[in-house]
Amino acid sequence: MKIPSLLLNDGHYIPAIGLGTYQIRGGQGIDQILSAIQDGYRLLDTSTNYDSEGIVGEAIRRSGIPRAEFFVTTKLPGKYHHFNDTLDSIQESLCRMGLTYFDLYLIHWPLPKRDLYPEAWKAMIEAQKLGLIRSIGVSNFEPQHLNRIIKETGVVPAVNQIEVHPYWVQKRMLQADQKLGIITEAWSPLGRGNAALNEQVIVDLAEKYQKSPAQIILRWHNQRGILPIPKSSSLIHQRQNLDIFDFKLTNDEISKINSLEKAAGRIDGQDPNEYEEFD
Repeated sequence: MKIPSLLLNDGHYIPAIGLGTYQIRGGQGIDQILSAIQDGYRLLDTSTNYDSEGIVGEAIRRSGIPRAEFFVTTKLPGKYHHFNDTLDSIQESLCRMGLTYFDLYLIHWPLPKRDLYPEAWKAMIEAQKLGLIRSIGVSNFEPQHLNRIIKETGVVPAVNQIEVHPYWVQKRMLQADQKLGIITEAWSPLGRGNAALNEQVIVDLAEKYQKSPAQIILRWHNQRGILPIPKSSSLIHQRQNLDIFDFKLTNDEISKINSLEKAAGRIDGQDPNEYEEFD
């Protein structure tokens, strides 16, 4: 299955949908990732905090597909935001995955109370110059965090991966990213559990387009200019999640899905201005 690509602000291309690997672990996880690769996934999203870097690297090796065809993303834990710690963590993750470079490396959370994310960003710029990373970006950054690292370094992140789903539409952040030329990625793009999938507007659109509710939501992301990273261990759902490029929602239908937003729609109430990682 041919997956469209999006152009990043640094000139690299990234697949328009990827596979999240949160809570996918162990030998069973390798098989699940291998199955996704066989179905056409090339953007594989992991994190040191997910404890899945090793199995993603192993799945890539077992796939028999050249490394250059993959787009591999991982993320920096908060405990490694000091400059030298960041560089060491990047190299450790590369060794853990058996890779020589990452296609995309993200600061997982800004952790503004610690106030070290600009230092981590400067280290990532250095790692990019050393050839360890092709594209650098951030995750869960608010406009003030983005503006600060850009002001201090002159380097704009290629990607900002944030929580987006029908209960947390993120219009404000999407506009902020777009203004800066940053691609917005969505983690937990379907929300958690089945609540959003069972919303009547989603169910009705699924019936109209002969698609699954998940496919409707993923297409909603895509048409808003967002790159979704759905996580699924189900082989059927993995395959379905890729099959979203042969229909188009109307602007009115997109607005109806937007209207599902809730004031307290965040999954775990994780406010990037307050959130502290567990080390």
